[in-house]
Amino acid sequence: MPEMPEVQGLVEFLGGRVVGTEITRATVAAIAALKTYDPPIDALRAASITGVTRHGKFVDVATDAAHLVFHLAKAGWLRWYDALPSTIIKPGRTPIALRVALSDGSGFDLTEAGTKKSLAVYVVHDPADVPGIARLGPDPLDAGFTREAFAALLAGKRTQIKGLLRDQSVIAGIGNAYSDEILHAAHMSPYALAATLGDHEVTGLYSAMLVTLKDAVAEASGKPPADLKDAKRRGMQVHGRRGEACPVCGDTVRSVFFADNSLEYCATCQTGGKVLADRRLSRLLK
Repeated sequence: MPEMPEVQGLVEFLGGRVVGTEITRATVAAIAALKTYDPPIDALRAASITGVTRHGKFVDVATDAAHLVFHLAKAGWLRWYDALPSTIIKPGRTPIALRVALSDGSGFDLTEAGTKKSLAVYVVHDPADVPGIARLGPDPLDAGFTREAFAALLAGKRTQIKGLLRDQSVIAGIGNAYSDEILHAAHMSPYALAATLGDHEVTGLYSAMLVTLKDAVAEASGKPPADLKDAKRRGMQVHGRRGEACPVCGDTVRSVFFADNSLEYCATCQTGGKVLADRRLSRLLK
């Protein structure tokens, strides 16, 4: 799933190419992807693009008519064309969910792989009209998100820290991959309870979060969409590296599997050498 650093990379890429152009056509190929009807998608036709911003994992393409907002979900991506193909999109026969044509001949597709379709597109007058944006917590890289503000979010929450970092209503933009990376950098178990963390642990986690995200944003900056996924994979220390050696201590990176995802961690760095139980195996043994 694209997370905040990759989405920020997309925002910077688009911002440098689409601002000042007009949308000549917006074609919805996956009807289920379009979550709004007022204003209609046709309201974007001939609209001039005035800016591109990010809200958590949402991309907001602002025009003088409305905002085109999209969330790439787990398997979505953006494909950019300097010269947009003239081929006709056939709904139901393509991974393309939305095609946007621009006045200079360029454009982009929003695509989604797999059978579970959750990519979402919105056309709204105000980004706050998108329910997912309205629920967002603070952005961790916002200047006002201090260590004290972070500590206040953790206080009293009897929630495992891995889940809390991924909760978009608490902190915006962090997903499964970067929560693994942040916790590894902080030498913290994913099962640690937020409310039980001491001042030193909160400080270390806050610092690890900022450094991890800032480094990832810097790595994504300036890269075209086609290169962002590989850049993300190369930057991972533990996420997606099950069976490999931890780059810090050399122990084997391990996984815990859940219904629709997994977490990766280093037992030596994060859990005092304790190997966390595989939930799939635990269920089989009951």
